[in-house]
Amino acid sequence: MSWTDKELGMDCRITRRDFMNGAAMAIAAAITPRTFAQGATEPQDRPGYDPPAAHGLRGSHAGAFEVAHQLRDGTFWKNAGHSESTGESYDLIVVGGGISGLSSARFFHQAAGKTARVLILDNHDDFGGHAKRNEFQVDKTFMLGFGGTFSIESPAPYSPVAKGVIRDLGIDVSSYAKHLDKKAYDSLGLRKKYFFDRETFGADCLVAHPSDWQDQKLWREFAAQAPLTDKAKADLKRLYALDEDLMPGLSSDQKKAKLARMSYADYLTNLVKVDRQVVTLLDPEQKSLYGVGIDAISAQDAWGLDMPGFEGLKLAPGPGPGMGRDAIPNEEAEKYFFHFPDGNASIARLLVRSLIPEAVPGKSADDIVTSQVRYEQLDQPAHPTRIRLNSTVVRVRHEGDPSTANSVEVTYVQQGRTYTVKGAHCILACWHQVIPLLTNELPAAQVAQLRSAQKVPLVYTNVALRNWESFVRLQTQSVTAPGSYFTEFGLDRRVSIGDYHCTTRPDEPIVLTMERYPCSPGHPARQQHIAGRYDLYGTSFETFERKIRELLARSLGSGGFDPARDITAITANRWPHGYAYQYNSLWDPFWLNGGPLPCVEARKPFGRIAIANADADAYAYTDCAINQAYRAVSDLKIKAS
Repeated sequence: MSWTDKELGMDCRITRRDFMNGAAMAIAAAITPRTFAQGATEPQDRPGYDPPAAHGLRGSHAGAFEVAHQLRDGTFWKNAGHSESTGESYDLIVVGGGISGLSSARFFHQAAGKTARVLILDNHDDFGGHAKRNEFQVDKTFMLGFGGTFSIESPAPYSPVAKGVIRDLGIDVSSYAKHLDKKAYDSLGLRKKYFFDRETFGADCLVAHPSDWQDQKLWREFAAQAPLTDKAKADLKRLYALDEDLMPGLSSDQKKAKLARMSYADYLTNLVKVDRQVVTLLDPEQKSLYGVGIDAISAQDAWGLDMPGFEGLKLAPGPGPGMGRDAIPNEEAEKYFFHFPDGNASIARLLVRSLIPEAVPGKSADDIVTSQVRYEQLDQPAHPTRIRLNSTVVRVRHEGDPSTANSVEVTYVQQGRTYTVKGAHCILACWHQVIPLLTNELPAAQVAQLRSAQKVPLVYTNVALRNWESFVRLQTQSVTAPGSYFTEFGLDRRVSIGDYHCTTRPDEPIVLTMERYPCSPGHPARQQHIAGRYDLYGTSFETFERKIRELLARSLGSGGFDPARDITAITANRWPHGYAYQYNSLWDPFWLNGGPLPCVEARKPFGRIAIANADADAYAYTDCAINQAYRAVSDLKIKAS
C-alpha cells in the first residue's frame, strides 16, 4: 500500500518542528522542564543551553559547517571583517573538541602540569566530535540515544595508553554484562529480520533472518516467504553450504592475494556465479564498518569477516597482504567492549569532567549517564581548561618562523565575528582535509597527504517511539533492509547504568536506531564517499523524516505500527564527514604492497603545532583518537614546569 503524508504523520506536532533543518525557531521545547533546546548559534552560557535535548537535523548541524565551506571555496577571507584580539594567551590551544582533542588536553596537563592553561575550540554547539548524545522525553520516561560513536570496541587490542585513559575515567569494561539486559528481547522471541521492498524485490515483505543457514527449519521458513526468484533462493542456499575450491591449483597465499584484488561482489558474481538478488541481499552486511557496499570491499576482507562462500578455498588462518584491520579477528579485542546508553558521548563527558569538574557534576562512570552538563562553566577564566563552542577556526600560524617562533596565533569565527587568540603550542585535532585550509606553513608533500584523507558519510538516526508493541507482534528486534533508504534499524540495547534505567515492557517508550550510508555502487570507495557527502548536505530533514516514516510504516504496519501515532520525536544525526577512512586493498596500492602510509607523513608536527585525530592513523575507532592525542602531545616535547 501507499501512505499519504497525513497517514505517515508528517503533519503531527513533534519536536522536529522546532528544529527543521537544524535551525531553532525559538520555541520552548516542552519535553522536559530543565531544558530549552537551542540552535547552533546561541551562546553556550545562555540559561538552559543543552544541545543533547535538540531534535531534528543534528550531527553536522546548521551553523557548524558554513564558515568552513566558505574557507574551502576561497570566499571567506574576501568577505571577512577585521579580527579582534581576545587578549588571551594559553599554553595550548586545541582545534577540535572531539575525543582526540579532549584527550590531547588531558595528556598535555599530565606533561605540563595541572595549572597549564588550555583552550579547546570547536565548531559544533556541543563537545565530543562524533561522540554525540541524543536525549528524549516521552511522557515521564527519559531516554538516551547515541548520535555517533557507538561503543568502546576495536578490531585490535586497546593500547596501554588507551586502556589507561578508560580505566582512569572510572570505566570498568568488564562490568558491561551486569548493565545489559539480554533477556528483554530474547524472552519475547524477538529476532533479526529482512525487509524486502517492492521497488527492489517486487513486494514489501518482512521475513525472519535465518541466523543459522544450515538449520533446515529456518531455511524453509525464509525460502517460503522471501520474494526472491527460485534461482536466487537456490544460489543463496548453495552459497552458505559451498565447499568447492573455486581457485584450484593455487596456494593459500596466492588465493588471498587474488581475493585482495577483487571485490566481494565480483567474487560472488564471477566465481560463485550467484543470482544478482543474492548480491543485493548481502550488500549492506558490512556497511556499518566501511560505509560502502560489497562492491567496494575486498573478497579477502569479506572472508576475514566470516561472509559466506570461502569454506572450500581452505585458506590458512591469519591475515593476507592488504587485509583490513576490521577483518582480522582478535579474541582479546572482542572481549573489550562497553556500550553506554548514549554511546561514547559518556566518554567525552567523563573527559570534560576530568578537565573541568565544575562543568560536569558527579564522581563516577555510573552517574555520568544522568549528569546534566553545566555548559556555562565550560568557558570560564578561572578554569585551567576552557572549551569554547560554536567557534570555527579559520587560520593557524606561527608568530614568526615556525622553527624559532615562541607562539602560535589562532583565528576563529564565533557568532559571526572573527577573533584571534595566542598560544605557546597548538594541536590540530580536526580533520586532515581541513588542516591545509588553516595554514600555509606546511610542505607540499605533507599537504598532499593530508588532502588524500577521506571521510565516510553516514546518518545515525534515533526515533523515540511511544511503545514497541508492534515489534513484539512481529517478533522483530532488528531489520536489515537491503533496498531501502535506511538499510539497518533496530531497537536499542537495553542498558541500565546508575540512575538511568532502560524500559523493559513493550507498552513503554523506546528508542529505535536507524542507519544510512549513502553509496554510489560501481565507483571507487573514495568517489562514493565524496558523492555521499554531497548527498547528505543536500538532503533536508523533511526528506529524512518522510523516508523514516515510510520505511517503518511499510515494514511494521502489519504489526499495528502507526507512524502518526507511535513516533514522538526524531533526531537525524547527519555526518557528511563521518568515519575516518580506513585503507582498502582495492583502492590503495600502498596498503597492499606495504608502502609508506599517507597518514604517517600527514601527521608530522611542524614547529609548535602537532596533529591529533583518527585520520592520523586511518583508523575509525576511539582508541585510535586517544592514541593519536598521546602521540601529538609527545610531538610537542613539553617539559613539566
